[in-house]
Amino acid sequence: MRSFLDGSQIPGLTSGPGFCSIMTDRSVITEIESMKTISLTHGNIAYLEQGQGRPLVLLHANPGDHQDFAAIMPVLAENFRVIAPDWPGYGQSPAPQPPQAASAFLYAAILQEFMVTLDLSGVILLGNSVGGFAAVRAALDMPERVAGLVLVSPGGFTPHTAVTRLFCWLQGSEWVIRRSVVWFAKRYLRRRTTVTAAMLQRAAAEQQTATAVAVNAAIWRSFTEPAHDLREAARHIQAPTLVVSGRHDPVIPAHKDGKIAAAAIPQARQIVLGTGHAPFAEDPEAFLTAVQPFWQLFGEMHEPTV
Repeated sequence: MRSFLDGSQIPGLTSGPGFCSIMTDRSVITEIESMKTISLTHGNIAYLEQGQGRPLVLLHANPGDHQDFAAIMPVLAENFRVIAPDWPGYGQSPAPQPPQAASAFLYAAILQEFMVTLDLSGVILLGNSVGGFAAVRAALDMPERVAGLVLVSPGGFTPHTAVTRLFCWLQGSEWVIRRSVVWFAKRYLRRRTTVTAAMLQRAAAEQQTATAVAVNAAIWRSFTEPAHDLREAARHIQAPTLVVSGRHDPVIPAHKDGKIAAAAIPQARQIVLGTGHAPFAEDPEAFLTAVQPFWQLFGEMHEPTV
């Protein structure tokens, strides 16, 4: 069996507009990314699409972009039609106008319009952080389209305290975000791989622009809104759900928020990996091994080609 992509085995990852090159332990995968664009109510959404079969939509965190999934997307595309959009304000998707209008709720609405416009059904949603929040809202609002959920350190399950509200308030300041985005990323990405190194580089570059900072802060401000609390609504989710948490995640603690998410969603199961906030980037091999039984629920997974 060909080994999964592991950041420690990717000495040659370069990324930029339209290009990604990944070196594995056996081969070099050089891919010319052809980003597609779809026009929605709130603007254009850029997305990368690979593979064929059941649609699997990858939803990144705040901040981030589709490149955060670089280590797992080629493997997933062996079995699925993988679609990885950039949220507005990140990657190649323009920010909402004004950028301060961004919110977790806007992203959730955009995901649902995105799915309808592409006529996606039988979809598995894999969402990280705010991407997890958007995935849950889609499962609740259009259950006829969502077949399964993989929630990676999902937002929406934090039992807020004075401390968490203060932290969201601070992160909701553009002045603070501009000065903390790299520092914070270094703390929630606990394992260093070539992919996480690229994520940190983006945090220090394009995520420092005035527009990206405004979007980032606006998303954080939305986290304390009452509608962001999914703990009660999640009890109505019908889709099979896997919650993946990072044992060392300081943002969505596995023993607290992750455990609450798994308990709130009927029949959900939680897996805890030895990572921070982005297990798929920090330890791709462990992540893919952990989720493989979940794919088999849908009869889609076969052994990767040699």
